[in-house]
Amino acid sequence: MQFKDFVYKRPDMDQAKKQFDGLIERFKTAESFDQQDGVLSEIVDLRNHFETMATLVSTRHSIDTRDAFYEKENDFIDENSPVYEGMVSEFYKVLVESDFKDQLKDKWGQHIFNLAETALKTFDPVIIPLLQEENKLISSYGKLKASAKIDFEGEERNLSQMGPFVQSKDREVRIRASKAVNQFYIAHEQDFDQIYDKLVKTRHEIATKLGFDNFVELGYARLDRTDYNAKDVAAYRQQVYDVLVPLSQDLRKRQSKRLKIKDMKFYDESLDFLTGNPTPKGDPDWIIAQGQNMYKEMSEETDLFFREMMTKDLLDLTAKKGKQGGGYCTFIPEYKAPFIFSNFNGTSGDVDVLTHEAGHAFQVYQSRNYKLPEYIWPTLEACEIHSMSMEFFAWPWMESFFKEDVDKYFYSHLNGAVLFIPYGVTVDAFQHFVYENPHATPDERKAAWKELEAKFLPHRDYDGYDLLDRGGFWFRQSHIFQVPFYYIDYTLAQVCAFDFWHRSREDRTHAWQDYLNLCKAGGSQSFVNLLKVANLSNPFEEGSIDKIIKPVKAFLDGIDDEKL
Repeated sequence: MQFKDFVYKRPDMDQAKKQFDGLIERFKTAESFDQQDGVLSEIVDLRNHFETMATLVSTRHSIDTRDAFYEKENDFIDENSPVYEGMVSEFYKVLVESDFKDQLKDKWGQHIFNLAETALKTFDPVIIPLLQEENKLISSYGKLKASAKIDFEGEERNLSQMGPFVQSKDREVRIRASKAVNQFYIAHEQDFDQIYDKLVKTRHEIATKLGFDNFVELGYARLDRTDYNAKDVAAYRQQVYDVLVPLSQDLRKRQSKRLKIKDMKFYDESLDFLTGNPTPKGDPDWIIAQGQNMYKEMSEETDLFFREMMTKDLLDLTAKKGKQGGGYCTFIPEYKAPFIFSNFNGTSGDVDVLTHEAGHAFQVYQSRNYKLPEYIWPTLEACEIHSMSMEFFAWPWMESFFKEDVDKYFYSHLNGAVLFIPYGVTVDAFQHFVYENPHATPDERKAAWKELEAKFLPHRDYDGYDLLDRGGFWFRQSHIFQVPFYYIDYTLAQVCAFDFWHRSREDRTHAWQDYLNLCKAGGSQSFVNLLKVANLSNPFEEGSIDKIIKPVKAFLDGIDDEKL
């Protein structure tokens, strides 16, 4: 069965609620562990059905936001997912109060109870209308970005399709493309500000109704962070400031020298080489064919996985009108099927999709048979280890994609990964400011962003571009709007992926086995415990970044990048 044949039917929420309530009552009154465990399986089946329908809607809506049917169904899911969240919350309540808790722990592990107790802090029926409002605002942000129609080089293009132009080796093209993209955000500045202002105030109200001082602790609980907190993350950001900000500035100086541009501007940052960035040497079909061969040769597990993705048409990869921007991987529970969404645009990012998003898909494919939905995926910072590490495990096959540009790709990939981390912590520190100061004005938020950029990205020069100069770059970062506090996760995972990169170069067999074990563990353990499963360093430990980054720096220092 292919993705187009996956059946969507609008859930009957009244019937689902009635059925769920009956199961909860049976769970509470069960007279034995076996009886209660059987009811748990029925609850899981009901949950999987709603989540399958919701995922089909969100995926098909993102593929074509102009499709009136799925737009309407997306509104329905936005309206009803908080009701579903309330049902799950009721399950968590009876789970943690079970008379057979010890036997349930023996079968399912302690982690489900930790997750349940954390999730119970995040929900109360009184906040359902606010959650519905939050969902509508998130959807409006995605739709606003998807609406971009930028006239450039004689064609109407969306934001994803502008990617190759902002990376052009012709500086004048980069400048014109950057201005055109920026003009879209300037034209809609008030819209972005209004959406975000409403989101912040809505989230703050949700937090206070749940008994929190502000949204920060609630945001962490929503992300199921059970073994670290905001204080740990602040100490980690300080490590980044101490170790990686100076290294990043050195790398930017090398870039300036390579490009022969003394006074680099923000629109120059995306170009790595005067001769142009590495690009895949074929069209989308050719790229996918190389990907098939890569996963066939990489391992038996990756071969089986990618063949199934292709056979079932579980990828939608090319940019087109009406399609939402960005890329993601999701999972459709009743079909046990990962799905990869992206917007190919002729840059090296097209190959990264076949490594990064396929890393997510490979993980969830390996852990798809866990009965508990909570164990299919781990928490988000652990999820990103799978994706970013797969990018590095794919290095031996990069020559097939980039041909004569492969050395450029290696340098660009590793260099870009280092440069990303200070930006990632900027996004995180900004969100802490926002939710610790929920009544800040739009202008005050922009000023805070500008101040944080000066700390973590001191090289950045916006060349007087309005909005960007005022601190508006963050409009472009969808995570800030859609999944608050989900961004430090990428940086934590990148540090772990550097660990895998180094180990795979020294002993690929053992490194791959640790990676495979990590994927198979899914979300059955917390972030810090999953690091132990994979024999990875803990980024929160003092000195960890300095230790992990040394071989990366040595590799970059060993390349004469001016000859690339």
